[in-house]
Amino acid sequence: MSNQQVQLNIRFKAKPGKKEEFRKELYSLIEEMSSEKAFISAIVSDDLDQPDDLIIYETWQGTRDSWLAEEFTKPYRKDYEVRLDDLIVERSVSWLQPNREWGSHITNAY
Repeated sequence: MSNQQVQLNIRFKAKPGKKEEFRKELYSLIEEMSSEKAFISAIVSDDLDQPDDLIIYETWQGTRDSWLAEEFTKPYRKDYEVRLDDLIVERSVSWLQPNREWGSHITNAY
């Protein structure tokens, strides 16, 4: 397995009244993906200033290309993606590569 790591910072804006339903779907997805070999960690946060927003910060072993080829194609993700249309208004994804870390040692960038 590659020593490289990739992080995804994903912001979701839930449809009005759908945040808790979306949260359940997201947590279910995380339960599935957390058993993947390349999975390192995931943190879900509420945005204190944007009450309809949830942010997930994921760390994976590998690269953006390996994540897209190996993780995004998992069958359980397809079901999740279909359900998103009813639950969120928008999603924005930032792809990150860790280069230094203090404290947690989740990444190999220290």
